[in-house]
Amino acid sequence: MTEHTSTSDDDGGEGLAETFWAVAGRLRRQARESLEPWDVTPSQSRALGVLARHGLVRPGTLAEHLRIAPRSATEVIDDLQARGLVERRPDPADRRATLVALTEEGTRVSAAIRAARRAEADRFFGHLDPNDRDQLARIMRTLLG
Repeated sequence: MTEHTSTSDDDGGEGLAETFWAVAGRLRRQARESLEPWDVTPSQSRALGVLARHGLVRPGTLAEHLRIAPRSATEVIDDLQARGLVERRPDPADRRATLVALTEEGTRVSAAIRAARRAEADRFFGHLDPNDRDQLARIMRTLLG
């Protein structure tokens, strides 16, 4: 009797799910490795990306974008501020509130991380032909729903 190794849904989707999680794990490892030159965690990198896209934001807004608790966002901000990558500023619209912004160094590091991640994604998905890449992107967008 030969062993069946198909990832079709004849096993209830388990093979497909296992393959998906294996790919996701590989992407996470590669993402962590790509951040090593800057000694930045994935959460810190995501925070830098949000700030690069949205500019000044309140810590609570950053937490919402990162889908983390406000207390966790405060820890990320504290770590990034200690490294000179972000700064807290008073909110001119509300004296009690604080805004978070990238510093000049934070902007530089954020851009370098974005370029490194883009290069890493190109390497990871580069062996797929353009049609397969388009199909994979379409399927992932469908799964995100």
